[in-house]
Amino acid sequence: MIEKLFNSPGRAWVLGSLALVAALRGLAQPATPGLPPQNSIVLEIQPTPEFPRNSEGAFVTLKSGRILFAYTQFYGGDRDESAARIVAITSDDAGRTWNTRPRVLVENVGGANVMSVSLLRLQNGRIGMFYIKKHTRIEGHPMAQFSDDEGETWSAPQVIVKAPGYFELNNDRAIQHRNGRLILPIGSYRLRDTDPTTYDSIDFRAITMWYVSDDNGATWHESPQWLASPVPTTREGLQESGVVELADGSLLGWFRTSEGSQFVARSKDIAQTWTLAAPSELKSPTSCAAIKRLPGSATLLAVWNDYSGQFPVPAMQVSPGPLQKRMANRRTPFVLGLSTDGGVTWPRRKLLEGEPDGWYCYAAVHFVGDSVLLAYCAGDQQVGGLNRLRMRRIDLSWLTAP
Repeated sequence: MIEKLFNSPGRAWVLGSLALVAALRGLAQPATPGLPPQNSIVLEIQPTPEFPRNSEGAFVTLKSGRILFAYTQFYGGDRDESAARIVAITSDDAGRTWNTRPRVLVENVGGANVMSVSLLRLQNGRIGMFYIKKHTRIEGHPMAQFSDDEGETWSAPQVIVKAPGYFELNNDRAIQHRNGRLILPIGSYRLRDTDPTTYDSIDFRAITMWYVSDDNGATWHESPQWLASPVPTTREGLQESGVVELADGSLLGWFRTSEGSQFVARSKDIAQTWTLAAPSELKSPTSCAAIKRLPGSATLLAVWNDYSGQFPVPAMQVSPGPLQKRMANRRTPFVLGLSTDGGVTWPRRKLLEGEPDGWYCYAAVHFVGDSVLLAYCAGDQQVGGLNRLRMRRIDLSWLTAP
């Protein structure tokens, strides 16, 4: 994730006020007005002066049934290059309530931070953890660690991409194909300069490549084909990519763009080759999506900022100042959709969040029985777009009901 984060006027006052209600941090919240009890907020972690940003994470279910949720805890500011570490909390009741005393999984071993965690239960029983180790504002590398004792201890960090540069791996992105291949979708950003103090050194027109492992993460290599934007662009390229295995074993990849929608590509040979990236039915701003397949089903679930017009959002009154420019890229509404044709169409959609000044993005998706847990950034003008972490527990019956 590379974001030029905004700062709203008066944020210091807001964060100071939040410190006064720190006891409420992480407590279960009532069901959202207008939504049924089958869709409720179960956790909300507010920014505080000590931890000004809590953001993007991932889930894994332990063999005991306990659910572990890891996320990025920032303690040195709220920008993408601010000091941060990866911490974890747990739930023993299928995600209804959470132990909100986080423990550190990965301390800040980067020159800037560690962030954007993915967790994955491997077919051999191990748990894989993947994240970005960010050295400077313009240099970062995906890392891998593995646990044989259900997340209590982890193997030594392993660098996945060893070339110099900035390599992006979003949260909750790692998958393992049914044939055993581990697949990581990674964005590569060309450096225009080597000045680590400015984003001007980065060309944001990312290309996407896939790093794969056929030995359960012991070694990694880049797939032969990478993808660039199929249209001329001066802005984003193919950013913040993801991948999901379809029911027939083929792969669907998707990409954040500045072209008005998520672009998609497909692979029939386990990420060796891909079709040309093309616009999809997931109309969106420059904001990422999340897609997973419902367990035991061919149906896909997507979470994204739906710009199709199906869920109109009232005009937002933007406060004057630096925030105004950033909030023009509105990350609302936040919508859940289902596809039964491998991601070609998304006819069934339901509104999840629709506040006019809300910023909803970087979702983690985890299925638990007949429910799904969603954790995502849920900021606004007051606290900052990426600084508040929200978690919902949603019955799948609510998604599939007319």
